[in-house]
Amino acid sequence: MEWNRSDPSSEPDSSSSDSTTRPRPALKYEVFLSFRGPDVRTTFADSLYHFLVHSKIRTFYDDEELRKGDKIAPSLVQAIQESKIYIPILSQGYASSKWCLEELSLMVESLNRNQGHILLPVFYFVEPRDVRRQERSYYSRAFLQHSRKYDAETTKEWKEALQFVGQLKGWHVTESDRQGAVIDNIFSQVWSHLMGSYKIETDELIGIESRVKEVRDLLDLDGERLKMVGIHGMGGIGKTTISKAVYNEVSSRFERSCFLEDIRETLLKNDGVVTLQNKIISSILRHDSRVGDTSEGIHIIRDKVCKYKVFIVLDDVDERFEFEKILGKLQDYFFGSRFIVTTRDKRVLEFLEGCTLFEAKLMSHNDSFKLFGKHAFRMDDPPEENADLCEEFVKIAAGLPLALKVIGSFLFRKEKRIWREKLEELKERPFSNGVHEILKISYNDLTSTEKEIFLDIACFFIGKSKELPFYMWTDCKFYPESGVNNLIFKSLIKVNESNEFEMHDLIKDLGRAIVQAENIQQPWKRSRIWSNDEALDMLENGQGNDKVEALRIDMGDRDVRKLTEEGFRKLSGVRFLQVRHCNMTGDFSKMLPNTLWLQLRFCRSIPDDVNLKKVAILDLKGSYLRDDWRGWQRAKEGKKLKVVNLEGCSGLVKAPDLSSCRGLEVINVEGCYYMGGELHIGNFKNLKRLSLLGSKISALKGDIGMLQDLTEIDAPNLKEFPAGIGDLRSLEILRVTPVEQSTAESTISGTSSNGIMRDSSSHLPSSLNSLALSCCFELETLPNLVNLSNLTQLRLELVLVDEIRGLGELGMLETLQVSSAQNLKSLDGLQNLVLLQQLTVEHCGALEKLPCIANLTKLNTLVIRSCRILFEIQGPDASMGGSSLTRLEISRCPKLANVEGLIQPLQALNTLNLEGFPSIETLLLRLSSFSNMKKLYVHGSRLPNLCGLTSLTTLEIKGFTQLSEVTRLERLESLVRLKLIDCGLVVRLPDLSELKNLKVLIIRGCTQLMEITGLESLESLQVLAMSSCESIYELPDLSHLEHLRYLNISGCMQLTQVMGVERLGSLEVLAMSQCKSIIELPDLSALKNMTHLDIRECSQLIGIIGLHKLQCTILGVHDPAFISYWKTHEMYLNM
Repeated sequence: MEWNRSDPSSEPDSSSSDSTTRPRPALKYEVFLSFRGPDVRTTFADSLYHFLVHSKIRTFYDDEELRKGDKIAPSLVQAIQESKIYIPILSQGYASSKWCLEELSLMVESLNRNQGHILLPVFYFVEPRDVRRQERSYYSRAFLQHSRKYDAETTKEWKEALQFVGQLKGWHVTESDRQGAVIDNIFSQVWSHLMGSYKIETDELIGIESRVKEVRDLLDLDGERLKMVGIHGMGGIGKTTISKAVYNEVSSRFERSCFLEDIRETLLKNDGVVTLQNKIISSILRHDSRVGDTSEGIHIIRDKVCKYKVFIVLDDVDERFEFEKILGKLQDYFFGSRFIVTTRDKRVLEFLEGCTLFEAKLMSHNDSFKLFGKHAFRMDDPPEENADLCEEFVKIAAGLPLALKVIGSFLFRKEKRIWREKLEELKERPFSNGVHEILKISYNDLTSTEKEIFLDIACFFIGKSKELPFYMWTDCKFYPESGVNNLIFKSLIKVNESNEFEMHDLIKDLGRAIVQAENIQQPWKRSRIWSNDEALDMLENGQGNDKVEALRIDMGDRDVRKLTEEGFRKLSGVRFLQVRHCNMTGDFSKMLPNTLWLQLRFCRSIPDDVNLKKVAILDLKGSYLRDDWRGWQRAKEGKKLKVVNLEGCSGLVKAPDLSSCRGLEVINVEGCYYMGGELHIGNFKNLKRLSLLGSKISALKGDIGMLQDLTEIDAPNLKEFPAGIGDLRSLEILRVTPVEQSTAESTISGTSSNGIMRDSSSHLPSSLNSLALSCCFELETLPNLVNLSNLTQLRLELVLVDEIRGLGELGMLETLQVSSAQNLKSLDGLQNLVLLQQLTVEHCGALEKLPCIANLTKLNTLVIRSCRILFEIQGPDASMGGSSLTRLEISRCPKLANVEGLIQPLQALNTLNLEGFPSIETLLLRLSSFSNMKKLYVHGSRLPNLCGLTSLTTLEIKGFTQLSEVTRLERLESLVRLKLIDCGLVVRLPDLSELKNLKVLIIRGCTQLMEITGLESLESLQVLAMSSCESIYELPDLSHLEHLRYLNISGCMQLTQVMGVERLGSLEVLAMSQCKSIIELPDLSALKNMTHLDIRECSQLIGIIGLHKLQCTILGVHDPAFISYWKTHEMYLNM
């Protein structure tokens, strides 16, 4: 394949396309594909289409139904006109199709009208000159046939279109080309053109480029020291926008990252600190976190979060924010970590040690004018006749971006009369009186129902999914689809990629101020109450009235309150009630008659007679319920129920009978661990989501094929595919993976477990995009996957299948994980998965070879483990110019003799593990050229040259039984973790004093090692474990290792003393079992952080001074606390 450069002057001029700051054009399609179906539809065209669609590029894929009749369909003409980029795939049979030639003529015509279109041709097994000249037989014969049916003018137009396109730059595809690489190249060009003509949300980035660069420079991203930058400035000035722009630019340079929004609001809640800690832990560790208190949170952050190089943004903090109380000590974080803190109050930043300040200033006049024009006219430069009026509004906004956006959005398409009226109104209420006056103009312009939605969001739903409020607003006849869209259009709210509401804190403050103004002195006479204190005061004093529409009480899990019916007696108008961590008692049969959304979470008692007559959303997550709760009968009486959430209601043993609630759309019994048996869902014709994760429900009953709105089934313990599952046209996610199932290390013993899938004859719906099957021990063949063209994730674990039928047809697949499939003999079709990014194959004992993965140009992670007879992996060759693979792990595959061809082009590789690889010595000699390598795990007998691996942060050297010394470690200055394991002949290590970033040093089983030099200079060291080093007799003074938290010298039988240990103020664990030559230890009474001391089998030890002052577990010969100790021990060694 070559990038054809014939006649470059003929390339269409893209400079006329929209500028980089223009909002995204309202084109229906971004790419139009034109091709002759029989030539390329099932090969090249299909793959290219899936690639583009997967990348969220709106692509028109030629439909044969539009090519019927004598004339080109109007919808096809419209598709061409409404597309930005044209990609004709010019094959040998292209000119034989009159429809292809018609399309090409229309493309050229649109191009010549200079409307910003771009044409990128693909010459598929044809020469560009043949397209220009049309002399080769396959084109000349085609036009001979056309000349008999169509007039000369028509065929001339077609020929001229081919001549024009044949001169353009494009891709020349030949038989020798890897089509996956060609498609990747096409995508890169398409993406470049699209991003060159517009960018997402560039209106918010006007004028901040220089400020983003300043903050980026202050972060000193290339330095290894910890760094914190504080951005301060008035509300609405763009602090969050700057920090988000920086985050988007640089977060990929860190191991883990986290953006914490709205900290000021979160800290107002009782459990605010814990909430923030859980968000940090979940983001960094990439799993759900539910820490119970702040001390537990600090412990987990220190032990697990801090071991990564992290980038954390802490947005909108105030005087209640304390860094160490939430995130722990800054010095505990991994070297190179970065933090950004934003606040309105500069004084907050002055309490943060080492924080560099940056002031976010008001926008310049020119940038203000541009931003206002973006929203008032949807263009860069306002019309000249409006310039004077625009100037007046820009002056009033005084350079505040939020004010410019909101007032500009309000004025869009308004008459000049309205412009002048609002200008006079704002002049009477100057900006100095507060930005709320500007923002309130947009609020006043809303309809009454839009105002209700706006206030609900401001008071309760920021950061929450829009799905559930829509149910309530629909029942209220607030028309949420149009209402929310209008709020977005007026720049009052956003809906992010996670479908959650976002609102600027100044706009939120406006909404809440409007509610508070309903009655300044008497909160119980307002429409919405979100403050715990105000809500409790109202309920305890019986002060409510029918004006209250929405009420929230969240006591956290430390201060459970009792609520009786008396407090709710007057609240007949409540449509939204959120109660958490309370006990509700009394007669509620006549209470809350108009409630539409009832959320009673983590309540120890819920009344049996709660009124559910009008409830659409019933959320009882985490509350204590039993099967005999009489509220189920009340639920049957409610005909409006749409959502039932029973997550974590562990007192339930069987699913409640809700068969009469035919309008149900969401059922969630996740975490109901004792709930088993069958679930009847055939009556729920509108069901969209069903989650049974963590329950024991094993069968779904009813005609499931009738549930045409069902998009997600999470049913881990199903025994068979429900009848009719293949008829579900909307199903996207199907998971059958037991929660109790262990890791992939498990083996199949022939005994059955939960989730025994038997039926392989069922066909799965083509709408699926995620499929996970596990522990399906009786499923010997999978359903054919050939029709799952939308599948992006496939996980198979502990299954007995010998093949994956239809694998090669999964053109959209991104992730493939196959674990413990002991009968699997092949992965035929793998080579066709051009979008695959992650491939894991482990414990597949019958698998002998993998198909060629050369076409998988998107693959970034390849893990092959414990495939005992696998002998061949064919990868990309050097001619491909490199690969996107960043992580490669091939371990415990004894028959696999050579992967050198796989390794050679991997210039992006940063993590490599080749444990137990037979020919590792030859391969490792080439490693020094991998300058981007960050993590290396080497196992063998001949150590490679490591000096070129300057970016290395993790190095594990294991099982080099003939190795006598390790050299050149001192050059690896980026090293953070170093492990030397079972290298029995190593006598000494090089001087380690230059490894200033080293935090973890583990040396185990090096029985001949006699000395370690430079240890005393490793001031960043937190873990030092050197167990079973039987020959070492002396250690340097450790007193300078002020960050050392874990010291393990167990089994160092010749060691006679540990100098400086008494001054290790951060030390938490001292393990020295079997140190048979140590006679005494210094006074340890100053080690206030010590939690564990292990002195087992120290036969010569006669005393420890200060032992009685230590508040820690002491492990001796008769120790009862081994479990606690070994958990702590394992935690440190896994850092």
